[in-house]
Amino acid sequence: MAKRDYYEILGVPKDADESTLKKAYRKVAMQYHPDRNPGNAEAEAKFKEAAEAYEVLNDADKRARYDRFGHAGVDGMHGGGGGGFSGGMTMEDIFAQFGDVFGDGGSPFDAFFGGGGRGQTRGRGQKGSNLRVKLTLSLAEIAHGVSKKIKVRKQVSCSTCGGSGAKDSNSIATCGTCRGSGYVRQVKQTFLGTMQTTAACPTCHGSGQTVTASCSSCKGEGRQMGEETIEIDIPAGVEDGMQLSMRGKGNAGAKGGPNGDLLITIEEEPHEVLHREGSNVIYDLYISIADAALGTSVEVPTIDGPVKIKIPSGTQSGKIFRLKDKGLPQVQAYGKGDQLVHVNVWTPKKLDDSERKLMEQIRSMPNFQPNPEKGERTFFDRMRDYFS
Repeated sequence: MAKRDYYEILGVPKDADESTLKKAYRKVAMQYHPDRNPGNAEAEAKFKEAAEAYEVLNDADKRARYDRFGHAGVDGMHGGGGGGFSGGMTMEDIFAQFGDVFGDGGSPFDAFFGGGGRGQTRGRGQKGSNLRVKLTLSLAEIAHGVSKKIKVRKQVSCSTCGGSGAKDSNSIATCGTCRGSGYVRQVKQTFLGTMQTTAACPTCHGSGQTVTASCSSCKGEGRQMGEETIEIDIPAGVEDGMQLSMRGKGNAGAKGGPNGDLLITIEEEPHEVLHREGSNVIYDLYISIADAALGTSVEVPTIDGPVKIKIPSGTQSGKIFRLKDKGLPQVQAYGKGDQLVHVNVWTPKKLDDSERKLMEQIRSMPNFQPNPEKGERTFFDRMRDYFS
């Protein structure tokens, strides 16, 4: 079944600001929340649908891609689904990711339903921070997709204590503040009145446990600086400035907490002679006046190697030849762009005496007088057609 428009799902206009998006998402999520619709599969689907729409529209990069390419531009970039670039948000992803929507420290809907089972996961510490890297790619790598191995310096789980932060198994005790539950109950005043909420325990940060004797290697943190070699699979058609994410490949969490994410920003390496415009590739071809008048065959570079094209006699400067499917693919979409060869007729800047004499003879010949055909399209008209 085709996906619905994200703006339609949340009931907001395309120029909606962050505050409007947040209010709209809260309203829809309240309506279809599982605690209000127990056992209702349709309501759960709409609840997930709203979370997916909010995740995309509330992220500037993803929203820009969605506005330009639709669902094809963001499929596979959602927060859930494990590692890599796979999409699909689970209920736990939603509760963990949007905890600030209602301004409380527990799960996003605790303020309305008094929940306690969807806050911090018992036995886990604080989540690690995200790690950001830049990855420079050539046009050929972007055209075909590529797998890259990079070595990053980051916080990794302590090899001595296994991430617990404790000296040994006897140095871990049940938290006395939350009695091992990982959360504490609070009473808050919300716009719906007095509500009972849950929040992560301030003593154990949601783990339900405290360390009585710290690990000597990591000093109780459960993590230490190290290096990791990460293999990144880059899909074909990525663009300069695009951000991809690999879940769980960021810095290790404290005391066994989940890892942060690895955020990869794409940096496109300029090509020597080719210029990218979206999924199309532009090449400026320079030919002599003689070749333009008489016609010729020339070799032009493409991403996959040189190809020969025929230049008909009488070719004008500004003529554009299209090499179909010689451009770039689009991320999560079918088909490829084209290579556009823009012809420039080269006028010599200096002439010797014999050349000048020859050009003087040509100047007076009728066929060398400018005589554009009526209604002939300009270069800018043709370029506008290609990119519209």
